[in-house]
Amino acid sequence: MWTNLCKTSEIKDGEGKVVETPSTPVALFKTGGKIYALLNTCPHRGGPLGEGSLDSDRVTCPWHAWEFDVTTGKCLTMEGAQQTRYPTKVENGEVFVDL
Repeated sequence: MWTNLCKTSEIKDGEGKVVETPSTPVALFKTGGKIYALLNTCPHRGGPLGEGSLDSDRVTCPWHAWEFDVTTGKCLTMEGAQQTRYPTKVENGEVFVDL
């Protein structure tokens, strides 16, 4: 179900934003003008990925430095680990995520 989470202007390029929904915490990332969404809870120890540092398409969890590709959800630190990624779309300046 597509859910409107915020305005595109609320996310700066090269940064993340945490949005709490009734069903799940979502981390939004804007890189290269595109917006990506991951489950905000790191699979390692539950760290808030949306508060991590974003370098190009790589976010680093602020708790234990696990790194994830925000475009795919693939963990770059632990082989085989994967973070839940949600499809996104932008319409009329609003960010929608398929939760």
